Amino acid sequence: MDAKGIRRIARLARLSIHDDDIPSYAEKMTKLLELADKLQAVDVSQCEPLSHPLEITQPLRADEVTEVDQRELFQTLAPEVERGFYLVPQVIEQE
Repeated sequence: MDAKGIRRIARLARLSIHDDDIPSYAEKMTKLLELADKLQAVDVSQCEPLSHPLEITQPLRADEVTEVDQRELFQTLAPEVERGFYLVPQVIEQE
């Protein structure tokens, strides 16, 4: 990974990095990409796909209502409500 690649990745990620740090980032990114290449080279064609290492399930709780409906109370506390909806100031301009 060269300095140009590091700058491009930083720009795409909207990160600000100092020029003095670029060699360190380049070295670390190169090692990371080399590790990814090693992982890609492993032959896993004989391995069964695995989503969970253990064949156990988590106990589930009963699907019951655990909170009291306080919608009416919350609506009375809101600055503006119309037909059950909270009215908020527009924050995105329309084009």
